Amino acid sequence: MPAPAPDSPDRPSAVPALDLARLRADFPALAQEVRGQPLVYLDSAATALKPQAVIDAVTRVYARDCANVHRGVHLLSQRATEAYEAVRAKVQGLLGAADPSEIVFVRGTTEAINLVAQSWARPRLGPGDEILITGLEHHANIVPWQMVCEQTGASLRVVPITDAGAVQLEDVDQALGERTRVVAVAHVSNALGTVLPVRAIADRAHAVGAKLLVDGAQAVPHMEVDVTALGCDFYCFSAHKVYGPTGVGALWAPRAVLEEMSPYQGGGDMIRSVSFERTTYAPPPHKFEAGTPNIAGTVGMGAAIDYLAELDRDALHAHEQALLDYATQALSEIPGLRLWGTAAAKLSVLSFTMDAAHPHDIGTIVDSHGVAIRTGHHCAQPVMTRFGIPATARASLSIYNTREDVDALVRALLHVQEMFG
Repeated sequence: MPAPAPDSPDRPSAVPALDLARLRADFPALAQEVRGQPLVYLDSAATALKPQAVIDAVTRVYARDCANVHRGVHLLSQRATEAYEAVRAKVQGLLGAADPSEIVFVRGTTEAINLVAQSWARPRLGPGDEILITGLEHHANIVPWQMVCEQTGASLRVVPITDAGAVQLEDVDQALGERTRVVAVAHVSNALGTVLPVRAIADRAHAVGAKLLVDGAQAVPHMEVDVTALGCDFYCFSAHKVYGPTGVGALWAPRAVLEEMSPYQGGGDMIRSVSFERTTYAPPPHKFEAGTPNIAGTVGMGAAIDYLAELDRDALHAHEQALLDYATQALSEIPGLRLWGTAAAKLSVLSFTMDAAHPHDIGTIVDSHGVAIRTGHHCAQPVMTRFGIPATARASLSIYNTREDVDALVRALLHVQEMFG
């Protein structure tokens, strides 16, 4: 049964230390059967399930406050604008930012990185300048920088990863130079789960005068983030990874940095005045938000942040880490299965191959058991190339997963062995 609406008197209060049964009841998708089996959802790194509170928030926008933001004087537009703009403060709190005006709403992490690449990097880089990334990056943190290099004559440098899937600071030191202008890294790898030493990388980047962008898509759902403590210059994430809707996310940068940047998209709502001779732009963050935004999705993102704020983050983190340890041990005991990504600092992700079957066959067979995992290169083809494999199967854990979910995965993988062994 779906959980009651957020404003219902029957809705349970904040989940105590960790009551998994009550927490799981907040996610209506978990109540269904798949292939005749109870759903075991282990694909949260691709997109997380949504709690009823988020679903209700999105529905309310379309059912009650269906109007455009910023430009209307009627009541529905005023309510929509108030709800939409209130989310900036929620994101500010989530990231430990100084001011809501430092939060730019985007379609997700991908658009945020492209925005920084085109609005900050492209006007400032030229031949001989360098952009530094790591061998762990998602395609969204590779391709935009390749485009900037093609546009400006700058060069892309890559910090290698170890056999365990880690980034070593001595390799960062070796790759940095006086011509490094941008460093762009994942906070947590989507393919391997590796947690990067962001603060140490920030210090090194700033020592050579470079800006640091952090792709936080896989970090925000699993750890508390403080952009000041991290020392980065840009931080971005996608709402759908953190229990919110698809098609919306946020970019953070200090107000002074946003002031220096020009928009790379033009249109309605990002202007101060327009004539055929000249256009002047609205102040940040609105100058980066051309056109009608994903209003309902943004409000849903705010509801997801509110939902997460009700929970004990320390308890959730302890639960996820214990579950990762349990799953790592359980999968390691399956003959012919190899785990990829064994860095000491790691979150939520188990990427693996089996001697018995191709990852795509693994995914199909475990789906017949009602277990949802991801297979392929996970938009991280260079990671696969580094290890000499075409793809992996990936099980990714979240707050609503249990040891029983892991056990179901193990049973399904043993069935794979029986079929192909």
